[in-house]
Amino acid sequence: MYTGRTDQPCCLCDDPKTVARIAVPPRAVTLMRNADPIAWRDIVGDVTIQFCESDWELVSELVLDLDMHPLSRCNVARADFSIREDFEALLNRVREVPDQTEQERRLLDDATDVIANADDPMVERRDLVEAYVVVRAMDELGVDDVVR
Repeated sequence: MYTGRTDQPCCLCDDPKTVARIAVPPRAVTLMRNADPIAWRDIVGDVTIQFCESDWELVSELVLDLDMHPLSRCNVARADFSIREDFEALLNRVREVPDQTEQERRLLDDATDVIANADDPMVERRDLVEAYVVVRAMDELGVDDVVR
């Protein structure tokens, strides 16, 4: 049984050919379309979303040039994440309710580092887009210690 990340279609247009994948904290799914029935606190690990080539160009411009994020247009049904109950069924034991505080802190710290080093030639455009999406989403959700 494979329990790793799977390829998902573009979260904006459902195109199966994707060129970019970004990870966001579980709480960020609340900003996505059709997320109402999902208990974000039961998500284990990062949530990844993928974009096709044409949408990736649009998302990059939206994030880097217009200081926004695309999550409100992304369909959560096309995101890749694991729910706690899936792991409980696989392991045949009940796990504690996940506390995403450390995970959010790690993602924010990584995003802050990427943004601080934006001029470094080793920082790729995809990394910068992901960093800004994480920071802006967490800021919109009111998570403390978010840099701009």
